Amino acid sequence: MTNFSELGLSAELLDALASRGFTEAFPIQALTIPDANAGRDVCGKAKTGSGKTLAFGLPMLQKIGTAQPHAPLGLVLVPTRELASQVTDELAPLAQKNGQRVLAVYGGVSMDKQIDALKQGVELVVATPGRAIDLMEQGMLRWDSVEMLVLDEADRMADMGFMPQVQKILYRMTQDHQTLLFSATLDGAVNQLVKRYMKDPVFHELESKEPTVEEMDHRFLLVHQMDKVKVAASIINGANRTVLFVRTKRGADRLVSQLQREGVHAGAIHGDLRQNARERSLADFTSGKTKALVATDVAARGIHVDGVDVVVHYDPPEDHKAYLHRSGRTARAGESGVAVSLMLWNEENHIRVLQRRLALDEPIVEVFSNDPRLKNLKAWDNAEAVQA
Repeated sequence: MTNFSELGLSAELLDALASRGFTEAFPIQALTIPDANAGRDVCGKAKTGSGKTLAFGLPMLQKIGTAQPHAPLGLVLVPTRELASQVTDELAPLAQKNGQRVLAVYGGVSMDKQIDALKQGVELVVATPGRAIDLMEQGMLRWDSVEMLVLDEADRMADMGFMPQVQKILYRMTQDHQTLLFSATLDGAVNQLVKRYMKDPVFHELESKEPTVEEMDHRFLLVHQMDKVKVAASIINGANRTVLFVRTKRGADRLVSQLQREGVHAGAIHGDLRQNARERSLADFTSGKTKALVATDVAARGIHVDGVDVVVHYDPPEDHKAYLHRSGRTARAGESGVAVSLMLWNEENHIRVLQRRLALDEPIVEVFSNDPRLKNLKAWDNAEAVQA
């Protein structure tokens, strides 16, 4: 492992990292930070959860100065509001200790607070393309001072049809700037972006160690709202270690409380918890004190526990890539595991689209919490399940 102290970071950032318990860099951070610090354009091929937020965030915070109103010095473009919040949550505490401000800019909420913050001046903006353009066209956000640009999860932005908006923003960046691009793939539209907008980039690829679809078993269960928690409890009681994924931090806390009422010892891990609380939840799960860990997607990168035999998609994943990333918490260290998706009646279409993208031909089976097959999902026979 490489220590952050070996990567040419400032004493202020090293102190800020140490205060949060971060001393050793993830592989993608060790690969890309030195080139980013040296001013090179960087292409990082890495999946969600590889630690790329700090890989681009630390060089940005180190290099940019103090911003004027409406004119950030750093811009991170991301595909979703959830990712904008996650990136901001991770970088804001470090920025604050460095005397800098980070602002998340995305749609679905009032512009007023975002505009007020921009009037005060923020050094780093983390934005979805649509809201960034809305603020740009209102004259509330300018790009002529941007010194560092990050395109995060560029492949997802391409998949979601955001490339025209991304290019509209890049066209307005008239000042010379450094560009860092991170993506799970570097082909198609992403490759065109690299060729057109990046200057002699250095490429770094992180070999994926996540299991493939073929390395795990998949179960898709149709459940009823009033019975959903009990189904999850039955699955947990029949397994060794179970990780359950939910969409929101509040949803994680709520599910832990509901499971505890069902007699299941469970803990939560998400971005609103203090570092020591996250570490305690993970330690209790690793030691077997708790049988279940409820996590949000962003927290998944901190879960590296062997012996997780079941992953439950309690809330459906956003897309097939999120499904694979979540499911990768099982089938580790050469062991097999089971990925279980729980769905309500109005989520079935989303799941069928997911299955097509994953090339999975698995039945969707209606179950109730008293179904004895939930005690051993590994032995579940999909053909028999359809007939049952």
